[in-house]
Amino acid sequence: MADRFDCDNCKESLYGRKYIQSEESPYCIPCYDSLFSNTCDECKELIGHDARELFYEERHYHEHCFRCFRCDRSLADEPFTSQDDALLCNDCYCNEFSSKCVACDKIVMPGTRKLEYGGSTWHEGCFICHSCEQPIGSKSFIPDKDEHYCVPCYEEKFAPRCTRCKKALAKGGVTYRDEPWHKECFVCTNCKTQLAGQHFTSRDDTPYCLKCFSSLYAKKCEACSKPITGFGGGKYISFEDRQWHQPCFTCSQCSVSLVGAGFFPDGDRILCRDCHTNL
Repeated sequence: MADRFDCDNCKESLYGRKYIQSEESPYCIPCYDSLFSNTCDECKELIGHDARELFYEERHYHEHCFRCFRCDRSLADEPFTSQDDALLCNDCYCNEFSSKCVACDKIVMPGTRKLEYGGSTWHEGCFICHSCEQPIGSKSFIPDKDEHYCVPCYEEKFAPRCTRCKKALAKGGVTYRDEPWHKECFVCTNCKTQLAGQHFTSRDDTPYCLKCFSSLYAKKCEACSKPITGFGGGKYISFEDRQWHQPCFTCSQCSVSLVGAGFFPDGDRILCRDCHTNL
């Protein structure tokens, strides 16, 4: 008597029939599908042993059931996205959920490089300077109404220009006589020392540091021959065509201060009352 060769589940003979061996036990095809096949998440039917099965996020699908929720296009060999458990091809996903580039009005595809500013979106290559039309990319830019400029173009077009070098002032600077200057350009007319942040004066609308102005234009004290500037609240005495620092205005003979006192000129000298009386 021949040995029996039966399905491990239904016990029917497998002689002359197709079967599948699983864990050392043979099964007829119907039993194998019933016991081991997965159920398609879309049509809820078994995925037979001879069908192509697709698996995504703990869900199983027949190949023909793995389709776009919107256009019914097969996703078996296509890129796709899941949105609220619905499968969408890239085209449908982009049309429904992706933003459009405000420059070219085309979809900004997922995964592509983009820029977002002020609630709008651009392809990286579409976000360009309004002036030079070069892509701004990740560089700094300056908005002006609905236009965007790279920093060099904005400075060239809108920034004030230095009175001396005529180049744009990107930031900072000083104002003199209602005119803008770079700090490094606002210098003493004579010695070229920078004047920003320090006291200075002017002559014929040109700026000078106090030292140069005193040296070039200030009158000299009759006593010490040093410049009389009047800067910083310094007081001086003037008599005829001569000037003195207040501390230098003393009797030429006894050196007593003549500030607020009577004095007498004696040639190039000035004398107090006593010294004049004793002549």
